[in-house]
Amino acid sequence: MSAFKTLKTRKVMTGLAIAAVASLPLAACSSTDDDSSSSSSDTQIAEPVARINALSGEDTGILLDAGFAEALTTLGLTPGTVGTATLADGSINFPITGGNVTYFEPGTAKPYVIGQVQHEGSGLSLTAGDTVVELTNFNVDPGISRVYGDVSVNGETVVTSAFLFQLRGATLKPLQTEGDTAILEGTKVFISPVAADLLNSTFGTDAVTDQLLVGVAKITVNTTPAS
Repeated sequence: MSAFKTLKTRKVMTGLAIAAVASLPLAACSSTDDDSSSSSSDTQIAEPVARINALSGEDTGILLDAGFAEALTTLGLTPGTVGTATLADGSINFPITGGNVTYFEPGTAKPYVIGQVQHEGSGLSLTAGDTVVELTNFNVDPGISRVYGDVSVNGETVVTSAFLFQLRGATLKPLQTEGDTAILEGTKVFISPVAADLLNSTFGTDAVTDQLLVGVAKITVNTTPAS
C-alpha cells in the first residue's frame, strides 16, 4: 500500500473514532438509570481510548412524544422555546454550546463514558395562563444518564443545576455519520422526579410523574473539536 493510501486510511479511521466518541453523550447506556453517583468519581483507573476536550456543536433534538403532548393539553399547558431553541414539526432542538467527552473501552471503567454536553442559552417553556415555567441551560451527564438545568417561574430563578430529565438508552439506534458530523438517535427522555414535583407544585396538579415520556432524542455533533 502506498504512503498516500496509508495516510488516507489513518485519517478515515481517526475521523470515525472521533465521531463515535463525540456522538456518545445521549446514549445513556454506560450506567443504570437510577445511578445517582458522580460520573467522574466512579471511573476506575484506566487509559481512555479517546478524549474530546471541547465539543463544538451542533444540537440535541427531542421528538416530542404524543403522550407528552396530550398530557400538556390535559393540564392546559402550552410548550414553547427559550433563547436559541427551536420548535418545528414536533421536535424541539437545543444547540450544543460546549462540553467534553472521554471514552473508555467498555469493561475497563465504570461508567465508560464521562463528561458533559452543554446547551447554554436555550430551553423549554411551559405556559398556563399567567404562569410561565422555563427549563434552560441543559447539561447532559452521560455517565449517570441525567440532564441538569435551571428553572425559573415568571422570570424569577427558582433553582439552578436541577436534575430535570433522565435518559434511557435501550432503544438507541446504531451510529450514523454524515460528513463532519455524527448522529445518534433513539434515547428516550423522561421527566425526572425533581422536575415532576416542581411542575406539580407550580401548576397545582399531581398528574406529572417521573414515568412521563418527553420524547426521543437525536444528537448531532461536530466531529471536529472546538479550537
